[in-house]
Formats: sequence, C-alpha cells, structure tokens
Amino acid sequence: MELRHLEYFVAVAEEQNFTRAAARLHIVQSAVSAAVKALERDLGAPLLDRNPKRVLLTDAGQALLPKARVALDAARDAADAVAEVHGGLRGTVRLGTMTSVWLIDVPALLGEFHRRHPGVLVRTSAAPSGSQGLIDAITDRRLDLAFVSLPGARPPGIDLTDLAHSGVDLVVPADHPLAGRASVPIGELAGLDFIDSPIGFGNRAVVDRAFATAGVPRRVTIEIPDIATAVAYVRHGLGIALLPSFVLAAQEAVTVLKVTGADLRWPLSLATPTDRTLSTASRALIALIHDFLSPALHSHD
Repeated sequence: MELRHLEYFVAVAEEQNFTRAAARLHIVQSAVSAAVKALERDLGAPLLDRNPKRVLLTDAGQALLPKARVALDAARDAADAVAEVHGGLRGTVRLGTMTSVWLIDVPALLGEFHRRHPGVLVRTSAAPSGSQGLIDAITDRRLDLAFVSLPGARPPGIDLTDLAHSGVDLVVPADHPLAGRASVPIGELAGLDFIDSPIGFGNRAVVDRAFATAGVPRRVTIEIPDIATAVAYVRHGLGIALLPSFVLAAQEAVTVLKVTGADLRWPLSLATPTDRTLSTASRALIALIHDFLSPALHSHD
C-alpha cells in the first residue's frame, strides 16, 4: 500500500468526483483512477461506488477513510520533522475561511506568512454551509484550522480562540418607517421580513439567538450565503437585515439603526482540533495570526 495511493483515494472521497480530485492534486485524471484501482487491488475490496453523477464510498471505503487521513497526517509530521532539521519549513496548511471575514486582512496575513515560509502551501477554502460546515471539515480532517463565527457554541473536539468581534446593527431601506430613528427595541421587529444567512452561518446564529433570548418571533424571507451582499437586497426593498458593522461602511440609500434589548455581537474565532497534533506549518500560521492581530481589531462595535 503506497501513501500516494491513500492520498489520491482521500482526494476522491472528499471531492466525490475524479475530475475535481485530479485538479486538486494537479495530476491527470487517469493517474488518480489507476492509483485508486491499485489500492482496491491491494486491499481486496472495492472502495468507491462510481456512478455518472458522483462517486460514493462503499462500506470498505468509509472504514478506510479516517485511517487513511491518520496515516497521511503521520507521514506529513515525519516530513515536517526532517525539514525542520534542515532549517526549512515545508508542507501544506488547509485553512477554512468565511465568505466575509473583514475583521482580519486575510490576504495580508497570508502574504506575510508566505514571505516567512515560502516552502509552505496554504490552501484556503470556504464552506457553503457556513461556520458549522468549517467545523465539520476540521472534525473530518479535511481542514487543519478555520476562521469561524460560533456565538455561544463550543463544539466537541474543537478549540475556539476568540480573535475579535463586531457589533451587529439593523439596516433598513431609506424610505422604511424605522429609517428616521436612531435605535429600535428588538420587540418592535416582530413580524417584519428579514434577509439573513442560512442556518449554520455565524451571522444567522447571532441573530437567531438574540431573538430567541428576547422571546421575539422572527421571519426570514430571503437567505443569502454572502452577508456582504445583504445591503443591496435591503436597498431594493426586499426586507431588512441585522448585519455586522464591518460590512456597513459608506452604504447609500439605506439607514443603519442600533437594536436595544439584545446581545448582538458577531464573534470571530480561530478553530483548531483537539484530537490531533497540528503540523509545524499549521502551528507557525497560528502563531502569526496572533502576532498579526493588533489591539484595535478586538472590538468593532
């Protein structure tokens, strides 16, 4: 059994598609197919159920996947140890991020990391199911660490380090009945149409939690995965929205109000696993994240 074959198998299992796995691995699809078939011959069992739409794991494949990830992590750690002896950091860091994470300048952060450690590849990805999806990816060993927003939550097997937070304000169209006010009690928002992120996203969790605590019903009529675009939906009269203040700068044709009687803070945290040792490269990135944050970032109310 070759480590390369395990790597290709894991890529196909995670992508559920040979073409996407090949693109991720930067090799031709035929090489991926040949490697998986060789692994199946070595193990004496089919690992994948191939069909035209997507590739699914067989029972044997499901049993192998977590073991394959552990083996690949161990091989990575061994290579890291040798690289450290020779004075050069190598490897890959799989970093999860949200679609809008403006409390941290991620491109500047990764640019500095690349200057310090040019031999490390940082592979970033966003989860279509929001912060909860990023947590699931860490648990499944598909990510090493991630920027997430999980108000009040401490998932099992995950360590959350608070990095910063932002206030959450109400945005209404400029001609809305509430537009002439500076603030509004949360109880007055019952029955209005809201634009929000889908369930699983940090912004949605913050707002749902605040309304539940206040005992105020809320109706979400439009769900969008990128909160940065929500203001445009509000501007065109499709509803109102509660959004982190960092997406509300210099907005036109809308009015921003404070909501009273509720805890509306959008937290930004760094999520890492507690069930395994992270690579040297991942630990180096975590250290830089902490160095990179200035005291001014810790509050954006």
